[in-house]
Amino acid sequence: MPSFRPPLWALRAAIVSFWRDEAAPRFWPDGILLIDNGHVAAIGDHSELAPKLPAEVRVEHFPDLLIAPGFVDAHVHFPQIDRIGAHGAQLLDWLERYIYPAEARLSDGDFAKDLAKFFVAELLRHGITTALVFAASQKQSADSLFAAARAKDMRLIGGQVLMDRGAPDEVLVPAEIAAEQSSALIRKWHGKGRLGYAITPRFAVTSSDRQLELAGKLHSRFPDTLVHTHLSENPREVALVRELFPDHRDYFDVYARHGLAGPRSVFAHCVHLSDGEWRDLAKAGSAIAFCPGSNLFLGSGLFDHSRARRMGIRVGLGSDVGAGDSLSPFAAQKDAYRVGQMRGDNLHPFDAFRMATLGGAEALGLDHLIGGLEPGKEADFVLIDRAATPLLARRLRSVADKSWSADLADTFKSWSADLADTLFALSILGEDRMIARTYVAGRLVHRRASPRRRLPPL
Repeated sequence: MPSFRPPLWALRAAIVSFWRDEAAPRFWPDGILLIDNGHVAAIGDHSELAPKLPAEVRVEHFPDLLIAPGFVDAHVHFPQIDRIGAHGAQLLDWLERYIYPAEARLSDGDFAKDLAKFFVAELLRHGITTALVFAASQKQSADSLFAAARAKDMRLIGGQVLMDRGAPDEVLVPAEIAAEQSSALIRKWHGKGRLGYAITPRFAVTSSDRQLELAGKLHSRFPDTLVHTHLSENPREVALVRELFPDHRDYFDVYARHGLAGPRSVFAHCVHLSDGEWRDLAKAGSAIAFCPGSNLFLGSGLFDHSRARRMGIRVGLGSDVGAGDSLSPFAAQKDAYRVGQMRGDNLHPFDAFRMATLGGAEALGLDHLIGGLEPGKEADFVLIDRAATPLLARRLRSVADKSWSADLADTFKSWSADLADTLFALSILGEDRMIARTYVAGRLVHRRASPRRRLPPL
């Protein structure tokens, strides 16, 4: 595979990024980001860093854009992209009505390849440079997903979905066969380039004890894989798990007893945890993917982010498409704020931005590599257009000058006035058009089209 690493080069723009172990992001109104062999070589104020750059270093100047770390989607389903925005059902009915039929289509290998390429391109178009992804139950769905991500040198963790009961036959794979296929996928893809594997039981409802047992053994054989599954998303789901596993203390215990709950485990949702489950999850060192968009869309409930924070549990934001109605990390931050408002917890813009970047990297155990722009980390980043829409441009002008007299062309002014207000405005008004460029490992993989393509006729 050809190298995607460009030579030493730099960008000049406003820059914002979290550092590990720091509560607030660092911010340079006029900064330099130096890239070397796909990694961040240096970052700092332009006036201080530019004179130290070698004369041959090419510097691209983007005075009206903001450089930010690439966003992390901590929970998303690639086969469900075609069913995004499907109307009128809560979780279990929604799966039966829309999702299982959609996932059955992945038995067509050509369709799986085409969908995976589209899905990866959409992630990058939305500024997502790392994702933890459900494939489908067919082995070729995971193969297609990994191949599409590898072609872009994207950091992606995914896995074949394990399900052997409680769903249509078209999407079920017997436990022993699925375990063998997953083992083969791990040997083929895990650790190749920037790819990782996640052992992926769909949820306890669709896995027998035998399948969960084999999944736990698989994780024991390959301990550097992740475990990725759902937990306590919907009240009916929780009640059904109680019926299916009467000898287990609770939903979390189903996973724990099978060796699937530990520091390498990421549980999506966790909306209806009992007090005991909260304690056990924290003790296990597991992480949570907070998916506010899908929780609101399916009427599942309101995640208690403040409790997770108090208990020291790692939390990343997930779009959970297709139950989520947008891949945008800005939409995820906006919905997280709304969930907090409903719970009486006023989520700070810094906390929301952190969950979408460094927090997501922490949840996936990748914060030493991605999630921020610290020197030595992989150069995954985006350029955010502050004037992507007239409304956004006007709103950010008010950040810079409360008298409304600021000139939008006044370089960097709107970024330096009030960073928290700026990040909040981006999250509330954000959309895909705000992502002007996306880079993975220092390579440009998405540039916003201009002018936008015309929609096909109805």
